Amino acid sequence: MTDRTFTTAQAARLLGVKADTVYAYVSRGLLSRTRAADGRTSRFDAEEVRRLAARNRRGRTEPVPIETSLTVIRDGALYYRGRNAAELAGTNTFEAVTNLLWTGVLDDSAAFVAAEPVRELARAVIGPLAKHARPVDLLPVIVGAAATADPLRYDVEPAIVVGTGRALLAVMVDALPSYGNARPADPLGVRLWSALTVKEPHEDGIRALGAALVLLADHDLASSTMAVRTAASTRAHPYAVVATGLGALDGPAHGAATEAVRRFLRSAAELPDPMAAVADRVHETGRVPGFGEPRYPKGDPRAARLLELVDAPALIGPTVDHLVAARPGMRPNVDLALAVLAEAHDMVPGAGETIRAIGRTAGWLAHALEEYRERPNRFRPQGFYTGS
Repeated sequence: MTDRTFTTAQAARLLGVKADTVYAYVSRGLLSRTRAADGRTSRFDAEEVRRLAARNRRGRTEPVPIETSLTVIRDGALYYRGRNAAELAGTNTFEAVTNLLWTGVLDDSAAFVAAEPVRELARAVIGPLAKHARPVDLLPVIVGAAATADPLRYDVEPAIVVGTGRALLAVMVDALPSYGNARPADPLGVRLWSALTVKEPHEDGIRALGAALVLLADHDLASSTMAVRTAASTRAHPYAVVATGLGALDGPAHGAATEAVRRFLRSAAELPDPMAAVADRVHETGRVPGFGEPRYPKGDPRAARLLELVDAPALIGPTVDHLVAARPGMRPNVDLALAVLAEAHDMVPGAGETIRAIGRTAGWLAHALEEYRERPNRFRPQGFYTGS
């Protein structure tokens, strides 16, 4: 972390105690406290807090606390390095936000380009699979092919990882079968569009697709991100890190929900009253695909921003509005917004999962960059044996 002090809340979280206990540590001489610039709030030396946390954990099997300066969900909003993700989406390119996550600088001047031999190798490897596979199913194969072409893949110096990440994102997009004539010099959103739909790229659609990539780039310590940090902790190279994330993301309880939502939207659109589709799903499963996100009790800001950019009623009819109106307490989540984006532009099956995987690759590599700075193999929980 760049700041060498913690707030009371940060210190309490790292120590695994309440705020009152932090002040008790101060009174017992275990921690020192300084006043912040406002003269009211307290600050605590970061290294001192870390040492006390390590001492408290000795001999115990509690999870290792993970410090990150990348993403936080607070007050119903998602922030990347202190910047509101919903405000970044649609106003900044995916490349710029990726650089923000990786380097702390919101800048899209760096090229995201893969070498032609690497692109050709990846295309050749996926060639026999491409006819019957969804784009998202091809991504792990593309990543594996790109890894074999990089003899320096185990170099995890930050500048090298950033360069590797730019080339890797480029080949993940460019190697996919394309319906258009996108060029390597085009923005990633334009290049990805041509892999997902036969429709000609247009400004509003590209803007919405780029916003989706931004909104899905990171989401705190989700399951796939934890898997990625564990892999990075072993000093797995960036390609292996991304492959790990793709494997975890493929679970239907994590990243593979968009197609189910698309099917639900189609079935609801065929009924005179979309409420009937809601009632059927509630009766069958107790939940409605594409609605509800426990981290955002007042509504998923990612969904709100993406639905605003897609202009759903104009493109796919009033179904979504009817569904939202049918149950006012039932708020759309980002899976619904992704499904609407895919439906609105006639994208191929698996398009939503592909967008999520490409977007999240930026976040995974940002977490890998953080984890490479930590001591290796620090994640080692102890099993609780219950066998005979």
